[in-house]
Amino acid sequence: MARAAKEQASEPILVVEERPVVSKRRRVTGAVRVRTEVREGTEVVDQPVSVEEVEVERVAIDRWVDRLAEVREEGEVTIIPVHAEVLVVEKRLKLVEEIHVRRRRSEERRRAEIVLRSEEALVERLAAAEGEPD
Repeated sequence: MARAAKEQASEPILVVEERPVVSKRRRVTGAVRVRTEVREGTEVVDQPVSVEEVEVERVAIDRWVDRLAEVREEGEVTIIPVHAEVLVVEKRLKLVEEIHVRRRRSEERRRAEIVLRSEEALVERLAAAEGEPD
């Protein structure tokens, strides 16, 4: 019996165990205010500008044709035929006129003042009030 008592006495008995408990709280440490400012500045723009002019000339033809004439180009001139049906003993096509269209291209520089805007963000850091919750 002494042996049984000796074995029971050597086993450890756990009485207290420590465990960590972690908790978090929020605290305001500072604040910021953001505002924007619009700034304007003037810049001079100097760019080439293409200008195309069209000259229209009416050319009287007044001649009889057997079929419709088609639009054609001769160099830089586009020729657009204009037809009319004229009632005679028989119906025939008469070329009344041609419209000659010439294109002239020129380039010139133009200066203009334009207003450009840019926006800038300004950030101000503010101190936090004591004990103020988030």
